[in-house]
Amino acid sequence: PVMRVAFAGDRDLAVQVLDHLLDRGERPVALLVAGPPGASHAEELRARCAHLDDGDVFAGPQGLRAGIDRLAALDLDYLLSVHYPHLVPAEALALPRIAALNLHPAYLPYNRGWHTPTWALLDGSPIGATLHVMVEEVDAGAIVHRRRLEPSPGDTAHSLYGRLKALELDVFREAWPDLAEGRLVTSVPDEAGSWHRRADLFDPAVQRIDLDAPTTAGAVLRHLRALTTDRWDEAAWFEVDGRRFRVRVDVAPDPPDGGRPETPGGPPDR
Repeated sequence: PVMRVAFAGDRDLAVQVLDHLLDRGERPVALLVAGPPGASHAEELRARCAHLDDGDVFAGPQGLRAGIDRLAALDLDYLLSVHYPHLVPAEALALPRIAALNLHPAYLPYNRGWHTPTWALLDGSPIGATLHVMVEEVDAGAIVHRRRLEPSPGDTAHSLYGRLKALELDVFREAWPDLAEGRLVTSVPDEAGSWHRRADLFDPAVQRIDLDAPTTAGAVLRHLRALTTDRWDEAAWFEVDGRRFRVRVDVAPDPPDGGRPETPGGPPDR
């Protein structure tokens, strides 16, 4: 059977997941895109859903709230969220006949919330990708499918995030055949897990390098790797004479043949 899916998303991963659905003959009956100024891939998602009337495309949280009645009339099987940056209200989560699902770049219940690669590198918590049922509490619903990923010694938060997005796509591809048949099997792990707000990353206790504190080279390197993203304001920093300096790192393994590593080019923008 063809499922009646409302697709909510942003970022390149959302485009890839939507392409996978379209390749399998699934045509969303509604599209929820991020609103300005934060939207990065709203136009790409819209272009892939040219079959939809404008009334079935909802932009930003205002569009979603205003469109609840319209969504309710669509007789949804699933609401699928892929890096959708807005909170989905409870009345929308209750609409699908089978489930509202979210794809998250973490091995839930570890690292619910924001900046999952950074926290996994900082505290050594498990990291991976999870498809889970959406509930009002962020990233707290029952798990449909998850896979773990082992960071490499050279991973930064930025490189690890790229690997996590690839794993998220794999997790969705593996889970969808059963979901497409209406089979939803979930589990609830007994681990306590962890949770972080976006603001937690910007706490000086997390970002600041104390130049006089006794430590080890390994701890400093782990700190710098964990705070190397595509944004300088997320980087670690130290202060000299009242002026703040930011630090990001490039890490590259030597080739197996003993040759010279490639010249690092710095973390690219998303």
